[in-house]
Amino acid sequence: MDENISFFERVYQVVRQVPYGRVTSYGAIASYLGAARSARMVGWAMNASHGHDDVPAHRVVNRQGLLTGKHHFGGTNLMQQLLENEGIKVKENKIVDFKKHFWNPAEALQR
Repeated sequence: MDENISFFERVYQVVRQVPYGRVTSYGAIASYLGAARSARMVGWAMNASHGHDDVPAHRVVNRQGLLTGKHHFGGTNLMQQLLENEGIKVKENKIVDFKKHFWNPAEALQR
């Protein structure tokens, strides 16, 4: 990855690679980018991503599979609906079978 681009853009490059029907976490992205203690900053990047239609922000959840960013999707259940459209079940704002759907960028992407 190009070190001259912003942290947010580096986050977006990772999120764009999360496969359809899979999810990742803020912390997994931060670890992959070499900033393991920056999960919150990844969350800020996701919050700022709504002008980037090519960034599937709905595929990023917290480390327990909770849809902690759902309130950034217009106050609706849009985040849950987008995940369910991809075959991911959500119950009480949490991904069902989270480990099954989890995509780890550190394992999936070559550096």
